[in-house]
Amino acid sequence: MRTTSPDPTALLAAGAARSAKALVAKEASAVELCEAAIARIEALDGALNAVVVRDFGRARRQAADADAALARGERRPLLGVPMTVKEAFNVAGLPTCWGLPPFRDFVPPHDAVAVQRLKAAGAVILGKTNVPPGLADWQCDNPVYGRTVHPLDPLRTPGGSSGGGAVAVATGMVALELGSDLAGSLRVPASFCGVYAHKPSEGLLPTRGFAFPGTEEALAGLPSVIGPIGHCADDLLLALQVLAGPDAAHVADGCFALPPPRHAAAKDWRVLVVTAHPQAAVAAEVRAAVEGAGRRLAKAGAVVAEASDLLPDLSEIGNTYDQIVQTVLAHAEPGGGSPMSLHAWFDLLATRTRIRAQLRALFTRFDAALCPAVGCAAFEHVAETDFRKRILTIDGVATPYDALGAWAALASLGGLPATVAPAGFAKGGLPLGVQIVGPYFEDRSTIALARLLTEDSSV
Repeated sequence: MRTTSPDPTALLAAGAARSAKALVAKEASAVELCEAAIARIEALDGALNAVVVRDFGRARRQAADADAALARGERRPLLGVPMTVKEAFNVAGLPTCWGLPPFRDFVPPHDAVAVQRLKAAGAVILGKTNVPPGLADWQCDNPVYGRTVHPLDPLRTPGGSSGGGAVAVATGMVALELGSDLAGSLRVPASFCGVYAHKPSEGLLPTRGFAFPGTEEALAGLPSVIGPIGHCADDLLLALQVLAGPDAAHVADGCFALPPPRHAAAKDWRVLVVTAHPQAAVAAEVRAAVEGAGRRLAKAGAVVAEASDLLPDLSEIGNTYDQIVQTVLAHAEPGGGSPMSLHAWFDLLATRTRIRAQLRALFTRFDAALCPAVGCAAFEHVAETDFRKRILTIDGVATPYDALGAWAALASLGGLPATVAPAGFAKGGLPLGVQIVGPYFEDRSTIALARLLTEDSSV
């Protein structure tokens, strides 16, 4: 019997891991958490426009079923935990249009594999969050659902393309969000909104059912991944526990386990700090936030370096990744992207293979690299429709809009895990994040370091 009852709204803001524990301990019921989430969405989202597809009726039934299961003694990782998913994921019975008007009436008959796993783990799906058209912007503004704004300043973007989800988490509407990332689509919104996100190792989480409306599979060769946004590092670990593992449609079922974190104590880490990029301006406040994280680790006894001859050329990484993405898009979208010859394509893949080998060597000397997730804090909404004409000013430097994705390319080209954690605030109060990049399939290590940096008072 409960002697004290934590505020369900406070549990949501504490995150999925804390909410799951509270449900097992009978500190709250799934119905209470669900109603608290619905009430918060209804109170806040009119001004924010983050949760653009709502499924409250089914969510209430899922919550009641979760309470009955808990009463029977069932234990599942997310049993009764309220969350949302990015609009681009197929959820049976809900529209999936990617913010594109021609698909506004497309309703898939089946859940994406990741959504299936979330539901099997007991998650209560409240709805879907906003995206830019085609998931192709660091803003969330589309002709179907409208604009999502930053929770601290409606004149600014929350980031994209998982911007609606970052807002839903940052404002405590939900305990967890499922998003995706091709060029920082998880990492930029997390940095802008002051929450946690994890871009997993390539191939770790199943993407079937996260695909262009009317299709089941993502474009062949497109290095897009899916991943969680949460309130703390434990939320990210819990989501990985539920979502990680091969898609049975592609490979046979079998045992699967990620290696444990490389280290438990801050003093044992070897970290490279990188705050300058030849292709992108970095605001002084962003640089200070990342360097400050490195100094805290060094103070705790970690080996921290600011340069390494093993770090591949960042310009080559950025150029190679951009060419791969643009070539795949050109194949799928006539008139889009940049087509190339087959010979040039194989040269490009060979360059990627060489860079990935360099990154493997880097992570024999270091356990992780700290760098910005993006070179600035949340910027004001940009109305210009032609990306080539968009210019941002970062510390007085005119910066091409596309340069915002430069910091994402290091982990994306390498297929590496990257965790973003809060790293402080700009002078105006806007959040800043730090990106933690680690070795392939060592996702638990980057999340562990995020916890040390932000949740361990000794660091």
